[in-house]
Amino acid sequence: MAAWSWRLLLLCGMVYLIAWIIGRISIVVLPVAIAFLLTALLYPLTKRLRDAGLRPIYATWITMLLGLAVIVGVGFLIGNRANEEFPRLVEQLQRTAAEAQHWLLNGPLQLKQAQITHIVDEIGKQLTEQRNEIVNTVLTGATAVLEALASFVLVVFVTFFLLKDGDKIWAWFLKAFGDAAPRVDRAGRAAWVTICHYVQGTVAIAAIHGIVMGTVLAVMGVPLWVPLAVLIFLGSFIPIIGIVVTGGLATLVTLGAQGWISALVFLAILVVEQQLENHLFQPQIVGRAIDFHPLAVILVLAVGGVIAGIPGAAVAVPLTAVLYRALPELFRAERPAPPPGVPAAAPAGSPAGPSAGTAPTPAAPATPSPEPGAPAEPAPPREPGGDQGAANREPESGEAVSPQRKG
Repeated sequence: MAAWSWRLLLLCGMVYLIAWIIGRISIVVLPVAIAFLLTALLYPLTKRLRDAGLRPIYATWITMLLGLAVIVGVGFLIGNRANEEFPRLVEQLQRTAAEAQHWLLNGPLQLKQAQITHIVDEIGKQLTEQRNEIVNTVLTGATAVLEALASFVLVVFVTFFLLKDGDKIWAWFLKAFGDAAPRVDRAGRAAWVTICHYVQGTVAIAAIHGIVMGTVLAVMGVPLWVPLAVLIFLGSFIPIIGIVVTGGLATLVTLGAQGWISALVFLAILVVEQQLENHLFQPQIVGRAIDFHPLAVILVLAVGGVIAGIPGAAVAVPLTAVLYRALPELFRAERPAPPPGVPAAAPAGSPAGPSAGTAPTPAAPATPSPEPGAPAEPAPPREPGGDQGAANREPESGEAVSPQRKG
């Protein structure tokens, strides 16, 4: 019991030390982790371009430029739609606020205008008191913008070289492990397959989220439905929590713009779509890469959020899935190859003796060794053609065939 206690304490200490180190250098670790996720997403296109005959440098540049073009195009579309629809959203929010005030005055609560005015004044007072904190947050945000810009440059830089020279980088990395290189290579390949399946499956599920909920918002006539759909798409990359936050924001916008009936309808559709994802899409699309209990997902998200905020929560689950698949391959013992001439061991589950239906080969009688100094016995005479007949004789069942006789 004491031995297990010491091991548990040592494991907890190692986890704490790793978390502390990652927290201190998160400005480097997070961009590299995001670059690996982007590489897993973009690598299929790069591989197809290479297979088509393009050099690696050209295939990588085309992939990167297409990715940046998609990001810039989506950003332009969001900004354009927001600029057009934001005034209409403000107008609908004012109308909804007037309807809510009328309901408070004439509805079941029967509030007075003075009470409503007092509530509004209190809200304004609280916002005024928080003004200094808001200003400090904006000033601090300038530093955050510089850090975000540096992280973006690092993400682009690392992604470019992983797409272009990923195989060379991995081969160089394996040289540091010497005899353990095969194990590390096996673990790395298992991790890469896991991360590719996870990223591609998550992108597919996020696209389903964004398209379905964006279509619902557009049919309901909710302003800013394009930015909300993109926000739901991005929130889907954070399991469980992301869709709750972004879906809740879309529900509030629907409530303010279209009223509580439309908000309830949207919320019901969101819940149904989320259940379909959890029980149908997630097991079929992402189940190959990750098979975590929801409690494990929540704990991993919490740890990632504490260490590095929203980006940490976004990369916590795929990194944990990578470790979960790679560590067994890293520590799995390898069977030594049998020496020449020794048959390999029977696989697990197979009978150790002769196979069914095959008679056991009788053991050859022991030949007594000659005593020291005794004359050697003459070899028995061979029949003419005996060697040729022995060479052409078919082997009996269970008799080993030497390579010379095979030839």
